Amino acid sequence: MSRITDHVNNRSQRANDFDNGDFTFRPASKDKAKARVAIQGVSGSGKTWTGPATANGLSEGRRFAVIDTERGAASLYVGINGIQFDVLQMHRYDPRDLKKALAAAAQAGYGTVLIDSLSHFWKGTDGTLEQVDKAKSRYGNNSFAGWKEGTPMQNEMIDGLLTFPGHVVVTMRSHTEWVLQENDRGKKEPVAMGMRAEQRKGVEYEFGVVAAMDIDNTLTVLKSRCPALHKRVIKEPDGARDIAKPLLDWLNDGATAVDPAEYIDRATAADATYKGLLALYGEVESHGLTATPMLAPDGEATSLGDYIRARGTALKNAS
Repeated sequence: MSRITDHVNNRSQRANDFDNGDFTFRPASKDKAKARVAIQGVSGSGKTWTGPATANGLSEGRRFAVIDTERGAASLYVGINGIQFDVLQMHRYDPRDLKKALAAAAQAGYGTVLIDSLSHFWKGTDGTLEQVDKAKSRYGNNSFAGWKEGTPMQNEMIDGLLTFPGHVVVTMRSHTEWVLQENDRGKKEPVAMGMRAEQRKGVEYEFGVVAAMDIDNTLTVLKSRCPALHKRVIKEPDGARDIAKPLLDWLNDGATAVDPAEYIDRATAADATYKGLLALYGEVESHGLTATPMLAPDGEATSLGDYIRARGTALKNAS
């Protein structure tokens, strides 16, 4: 009996080796970080122009990547103010496919990625809401069962955005509500007001800067960790000058940040060992980078943490 118990315990230990978190406190420091910007607004508010302009400013003139769900809307601005980017057109919006697209962008070395727009991955074809509905239908229209499958997809997509090894800008459509407002002639007229982003409730908490644009092309910063952008209201904003520049100045005022690409190189190295990968996992976890999107050597999209765990476990089992 003891031999069987030992065997079970050993298997359990192998499975849990990579989940034994490091609870060591370290001195706090402000590292250089990457921008996470969300721009939401109603149709015609100018978010599709402000998004590429902001991404261009963050990339400091280098080509950036655009994941396009808006049928080429962002491409209308190529060449304006020197904006140059490469585009990936998407027509189905499974949140797992966005994770794959981010992994491909990271592999290609893009320093900035723009998602125009993130709303499609919530309520578009094959988006999170459709994934929930498909799951519900398999479990007798049980909503709990549907969200049990949909929530991890949504969470992994957001984790991929937050751990992308470069700057990220997303646009989001706003729920449009028409309200009567008095015009300059003293008469009431209907005005489109953006009330809430078309994404899962609370998604704005995940971004460092969140801004809303109205039909008059006025941008209001709703949230900012960057003091220079706090509560700013900007009429017809220039994304590069008004958003990217003050944000970059603030982000770069810190110690050199860790480079996820270095961790990916170490994880995929031919001479990697189980013990080395176990130590690497702890290092990656301490920097909150386990969800960093990457392409495995076989071309499959995965996350840095999952890859290290799978490879390390395979090496240990093989030995």
